Amino acid sequence: MAEYPQDPRNGESDYHGAPARALPLTATEDRQWATLAHFGGILGCVPSLLIYLVFRDRGPFTAQESKEALNFTLPPTAAAIVFNVLALIPVVGNVFAVFATLVWLALTVFAVMAGVQVNRGQPYQYRYNLRLIP
Repeated sequence: MAEYPQDPRNGESDYHGAPARALPLTATEDRQWATLAHFGGILGCVPSLLIYLVFRDRGPFTAQESKEALNFTLPPTAAAIVFNVLALIPVVGNVFAVFATLVWLALTVFAVMAGVQVNRGQPYQYRYNLRLIP
């Protein structure tokens, strides 16, 4: 096993664990991550969740918009997953496959509309949003 270099003065390792503090986002980066949170809705709720968890403390616009995107994409993503599982049922599965496709299309349209507005620096609120995450 490798030994870490010792400081001859006090016998401690030269490598000290320091808490990592990320720098705040610039205005451009803040708008960029907020935009990506909305455009990520095309893939479901995962991109907005990741952006919210990683960047919420680094930029106020990103925190606001990623939470808005996450609140909007969470229920349709869950519904699409259920519809895709139900699509495996013989005979009626095609109906559920159509529902899953319609949910994905709606998410895509609303995500693009929101992403375009947020990219302009304007906040976006989805008309129908459950606001599950306060």
